[in-house]
Amino acid sequence: MCGIVGYIGCKKASPILINGLLKLEYRGYDSAGIATIENDKICCIKNKGRVKELQNSKDINTLNGNIGIAHTRWATHGKPSSTNAHPHLDSHKNFAVVHNGIIENHNELKKFLLDAGYTFSSETDTEVIPNLIDYYYSKEDVADKERFLKAVNKATLDLKGSFAIAVISKLEKDKIIIARKDSPLVLGVKDDEKYIASDIPAILEYTNDIYILKDGDIAEVTQNDVVFYDKNLEKVRRELESITWDAKASDKGNFEDFMMKEIHEQPEAIRETIGIRITDNKPCDFSDINITKEYLSEISKIYIVACGTAMHVGVAVKPIFEKLTNIPVEVDIASEFRYREPLINENTLIICISQSGETADTIAALKNAKENYAKTIAITNVTGSSITREADFTLYTHAGPEIAVASTKAYTSQIVLLTMLAMHFSETLDLHKDEIIQNLKSEMMELPSKVNIILENSDEIKAFAKKIYKEKDLFFVGRGIDYAAAMEASLKLKEISYIHSDSYQSGELKHGPIALIEDDVTVVGILTDRRLLDKSISNLQEVITRGAKTFIITNQDIDKKIFPNIFNIPKVHPFLSPTLSIIPLQLLAYYVAKEKGLDVDKPRNLAKSVTVE
Repeated sequence: MCGIVGYIGCKKASPILINGLLKLEYRGYDSAGIATIENDKICCIKNKGRVKELQNSKDINTLNGNIGIAHTRWATHGKPSSTNAHPHLDSHKNFAVVHNGIIENHNELKKFLLDAGYTFSSETDTEVIPNLIDYYYSKEDVADKERFLKAVNKATLDLKGSFAIAVISKLEKDKIIIARKDSPLVLGVKDDEKYIASDIPAILEYTNDIYILKDGDIAEVTQNDVVFYDKNLEKVRRELESITWDAKASDKGNFEDFMMKEIHEQPEAIRETIGIRITDNKPCDFSDINITKEYLSEISKIYIVACGTAMHVGVAVKPIFEKLTNIPVEVDIASEFRYREPLINENTLIICISQSGETADTIAALKNAKENYAKTIAITNVTGSSITREADFTLYTHAGPEIAVASTKAYTSQIVLLTMLAMHFSETLDLHKDEIIQNLKSEMMELPSKVNIILENSDEIKAFAKKIYKEKDLFFVGRGIDYAAAMEASLKLKEISYIHSDSYQSGELKHGPIALIEDDVTVVGILTDRRLLDKSISNLQEVITRGAKTFIITNQDIDKKIFPNIFNIPKVHPFLSPTLSIIPLQLLAYYVAKEKGLDVDKPRNLAKSVTVE
């Protein structure tokens, strides 16, 4: 889970590379490095810490070359240090490599290379790559014009695991070789300049014309040309895509942090996700996927498979799918899915959710489902991402780039998209749920304005955050569909404030967790379902009698004499409540973290796109 940047062109490379790294820090930020070709040698500067420290290094101004690669790291093999930071060079200093992914057979390759006379200085798995390239380069015909390309290709064929790499060499100073397998990589082009990155936002300010590399691709990149090859070094054609994202979408604008910006972008993200799928008196429009009534009629089970926040989306929409389609739904954590050997066949539908489209565990689960003949649908925000090439069908949220590590607008957009998909399935099956669906359509169109109402009245949330930011433990509870918001709220608080928190179904408190309740412990309750209101109030009164203080998120009429701290959200159909109830809880986590003086965009130990298992 790292960020890669590369540049070849007519300008000085180092400022472009550093700028790209700053935009990729959400992918990792415990160390950073840069390598450029200066005259006849590779110059490499790297350090432990953030990209800003690299940018402010006294040596950075010594780099004047117009070809280079750079990297910001989230450590897997080897602790964060300047030695373990990328780029890595071979022991002869001929090649430099930046790498995102994991090389599973690096110990075996390292032994082979040690026996061949190579030396190693880092603890990383990556260092085998430049040494392998140098080894194969030395075996190629010196007159072969494709010597560099062939050496990189042979090295990648030896690698087991996942990788996206960019390679430069002092021996062939006019090109960068790039390759990918199970890790994202894009290439931007503009006249006689080429830009390489792990993710599109890093290069959007320079060009909107992007190649998205496919699995197994290897490419030779020069100032004036790009040639793509498959693993057999047969030339292949790749389509140039014009990306419509505004480059400003990856800037903070007038906000202090990306997270707050993205919280406030949720009305527009929801609006874009709805798009033209809902129109007056017409069925939901999912003409972009071919799911027939005949196929749905044969479905015996739906699995929703995801990780982290995306898994909580599954918990939120499970009751919606079951109510509207009459099909049983299971929600699975992607990292566990394959290993429990779930019962899957051609009558199983797998819905995989990944904001980035590169989540390794989710992609692995999807592949496993296909091997067992299930149909698969990917829910993602990123065009051309790995999951889109594996799934039978893909649906996009159109939420725009999300930079902060803690997801906000991706979560609400995914809930909205999957709710519409459940409605579409119900309409396709002709299950006569017309009244429910019509109400959902009408209320869904009002969601953006209702989110705005919450955002405009967040002072109470900020004030409550000031009261609790020094606490060590919090609890979030909810019944029914509100439990999804409790889970996600607890995760948000943990992610960015480092306060321990747990989430429970309210009715489960008396079955063990209530033993943790003592004087002044904070319990946050989510109460939006009228049917469960009395029971939820009763559960929360149990914690009050044991000394807890409560904070209530609700759209129901609740006595303030019982619960003095209440934040009211607009009334909405219970199926849509997870989209609204999470907004004040995202803000609560944000304000708590800010009170503690923490970096909300880049929480410790985390990275945005989890591309390793």
